[in-house]
Amino acid sequence: MALLQISEPGQSPDPHQRRIAVGIDLGTTHSLVASVRSGVAECLPDEQGRVILPSAVRYLLDTQGKTRRAIGFDALAQQAEDPQNTIVSVKRFMGRQLADLADAKSLPYQFEDQPGMVGVVTVAGVKSPVEVSAEILATLRQRAEDTFNDDLFGAVITVPAYFDDAQRQATKDAAQMAGLNVLRLLNEPTAAAIAYGLDNRSEGLYAIYDLGGGTFDISLLQLSRGVFEVVATGGDSALGGDDIDHALAEAALMDAKMEAITPQDKRAVLVAARAVKEKLSTDGHAHLSCKLSGGMLSVSITRERLQELSKPLIDRTLVAVKRVLRDAKVKPDVVKGVVMVGGSTRMPAVRDAVGAFFGQPPLTDLNPDEVVALGAGIQANQLAGNNDKGDHLLLDVLPLSLGLETMGGLVERIIPRNTPIPCALAQDFTTFKDGQTALAVHVLQGEREQVEHCRSLARFELRGIPPMAAGAARIRVTFQVDADGLLSVTAREQHSGVEASVVVKPSYGLSDDQVASMLREGFTTAEADMKDRSLREARVEAERMLEATRTALAADGDLLNAEQRAEIDALMGKVGQRCDWGDLEALEAATKALAQGTEAFAAQRMNRGIRQALAGRTIDQV
Repeated sequence: MALLQISEPGQSPDPHQRRIAVGIDLGTTHSLVASVRSGVAECLPDEQGRVILPSAVRYLLDTQGKTRRAIGFDALAQQAEDPQNTIVSVKRFMGRQLADLADAKSLPYQFEDQPGMVGVVTVAGVKSPVEVSAEILATLRQRAEDTFNDDLFGAVITVPAYFDDAQRQATKDAAQMAGLNVLRLLNEPTAAAIAYGLDNRSEGLYAIYDLGGGTFDISLLQLSRGVFEVVATGGDSALGGDDIDHALAEAALMDAKMEAITPQDKRAVLVAARAVKEKLSTDGHAHLSCKLSGGMLSVSITRERLQELSKPLIDRTLVAVKRVLRDAKVKPDVVKGVVMVGGSTRMPAVRDAVGAFFGQPPLTDLNPDEVVALGAGIQANQLAGNNDKGDHLLLDVLPLSLGLETMGGLVERIIPRNTPIPCALAQDFTTFKDGQTALAVHVLQGEREQVEHCRSLARFELRGIPPMAAGAARIRVTFQVDADGLLSVTAREQHSGVEASVVVKPSYGLSDDQVASMLREGFTTAEADMKDRSLREARVEAERMLEATRTALAADGDLLNAEQRAEIDALMGKVGQRCDWGDLEALEAATKALAQGTEAFAAQRMNRGIRQALAGRTIDQV
């Protein structure tokens, strides 16, 4: 009698071929790990049955003076007594330096600037955000391996859609340090859409409103024939529930006419404020109390007061929502559904504001803390090859444009923002001067027209270009972005085949405020930028015209008489003068006059070239 091998729904018939893959939501406040079991995605619990792991790490010394770590709930247990060594909300420090931390003075840490990224001084030494994040990821990896009693094949790790290249690379570094094989970095809003099974709903446009502890994301996803496409994305990577906690803590201290003097005071009042905020999600009033060095803090807070304090922050999220809708060129009533993600969306004030804006109650069926991890778990199961259906395809997008510097300090966009990834786009460029044998490639990120207003990602040089006349070389620059949003750039001279490339592993340090403001600046300065770009382009054209004329005069100036030479010199002088002015029309007119004034000279040069080419040759040979 033959045996029949059965399998779980959507999984390989051979259990030995099943690869164990997990999805990890590395959050500001909480982190979770999820996987598909018995055909259903679920968050994996710890030994006490808790699926949430607080994103907190405490470094301490044992009785022998050796350093050890407490992670998660164990770390939070003593955070009020040992705030300097208990690191929470570390996600907000990823890719940032001390100068970028606007609220550094209100935090109980001793920071130290290090090359690339700020560090936190602890009893175990200076710890970078990457190291702290790796501790959290390693704990979740161990939880998953204990659950399955086996090693992991890989993990999908979620990041805010607004994380830039540096922050994504930092997340990958932390995962590698934790011993994880990263299958993909997945934008948090996209993960939420997967968890909600939007692929099973009617086709249309859906909004993902993700307000977590430290970041806010808003994404518009178009569902069409099982394909998720991120139409537009935006947000603020320095805005979240932590800011509401700070506002509530400051208001409580002001009401009680007290101050949080010591680091212990600052942490204690923040812990109390968070507890009150959570209680007010279900109750009409709550009591905020904690012991400070100056006495007992005790105040009563109503839900209305919390709404008043949080309104400016909620309004900031709606500003980002409006911007994304404007990018997508749609009205709020076109959106078919709004998915709420992140613990902060439990607040009635947030749900009411979002519901009023879109004119419909938001979707809150799933636990907002778990929804991102569940979606990542489903995606990890697919990428591991355990789901043969391939139910849905994900098309994330770039949040900011990528390009390179051209003459005049201008940015030529190669990949515009909101382009689906992975993608590869190329553009041809040429040399500016005769005999040019090298080309400097400067890779940039941002929405402005000028180099100085965009973020520099990388520089490299293409050398070995064969000497040719200006404009004769053909240099193809290719930008390739992988599924994780990481960039590689290649420059190749088409005639000779010489090539140079760079993989952009950016230095950490772009402030979250800079990332969030790049689009705002792009909108507010668009008209002025375009005028400035036109002027710079005219200057580049003028310089090119002057360079070409000088070269021609050096080679064939003897064709001109003194009067003709003086006229051309005068025209060149006017172009040079106009280059220093800010008058676009005057510069264009001077350049046009030089072009017209040298037409006869160009014709003489052409005739000489033809005579030289035909010298000594018969008609038959020609």
